Amino acid sequence: MVWVLSGVMLGGVLMVLDAVAAVVPPPLKCVSFNMLHGGVWSGLWGDGQDLERRLELAAEELQALQVDVIGLQEASIGRGRGNVAERLAQKLGFAYVFAPAGLRLFASERMNRFTARVMNFSEGPAIVSRFPIVASSAHDLPRCGRWTDPRVVLCATLDTPWGLLTVCSTHTSGTVCQSRGVVQVVLRQRGSLPLLLMGDLNATENAPAVTLLTREAGFLDTFRVANPAAPGFTVWQWVYASRPMVSRRVDYLFLLPGTDFAGKILSSRVVLQTPRRVADGTVLWPSDHYGVLSEVAVFPPPP
Repeated sequence: MVWVLSGVMLGGVLMVLDAVAAVVPPPLKCVSFNMLHGGVWSGLWGDGQDLERRLELAAEELQALQVDVIGLQEASIGRGRGNVAERLAQKLGFAYVFAPAGLRLFASERMNRFTARVMNFSEGPAIVSRFPIVASSAHDLPRCGRWTDPRVVLCATLDTPWGLLTVCSTHTSGTVCQSRGVVQVVLRQRGSLPLLLMGDLNATENAPAVTLLTREAGFLDTFRVANPAAPGFTVWQWVYASRPMVSRRVDYLFLLPGTDFAGKILSSRVVLQTPRRVADGTVLWPSDHYGVLSEVAVFPPPP
């Protein structure tokens, strides 16, 4: 009789544990990745440094990694290549939003569209998400003396099964001036839950453009938190090289703690850092940047 009661009680406990496990939010796998568009003239000639085949390589690896959210930089658009962010999203079965920074060069929207049409090219940050995107906004960053180099921060609200999540993607020129603009935009998006910022900042982690975020504004560098000593180099890789060439880290995935729940960084590593030999024998890397993947807990466990 004792064994029967124990079995019943154990079964009840297991049922409760299963129910709790079913509602505990899992950590999210998020990736920051500069896709390499091939240059501002690539819409007029060339092939974007094998953009088509590199897109296939990136999509295959991202699918194998089972990622949830991707912050893209150098997502491009033009005749022939189409909308690269949209195409990647379609390959993964994800939602996406894209903010072409090149369409913000002039004050006149008509002039911007004319220039993009003539150049057959525009580029900017994008967000590709397993979860529906219910809202998004693009914010201009200060030019900081570089009038012909418009940059933006793109933020999106994702509708996950565990609540709404805000994520942002950006690509800056490496100046403190633009990093300050990023901080101002992102802090306005901050809420009770953590926020994710993915980006190519064109600056190493001890440069003022990055320490402004990490030491002054409270952003957590997820790779460095998870890997206190690893170099984590992400640039620059010649896409046809037979060996790794990276020697700097300029690609980041930051977590900004929420006001009610700080979140937790579980792991982080460099990804998209392996070349393939494609059908014609060419050695090809997915981009001139490696990606950064971080697993983060951004939703609190149930009470």
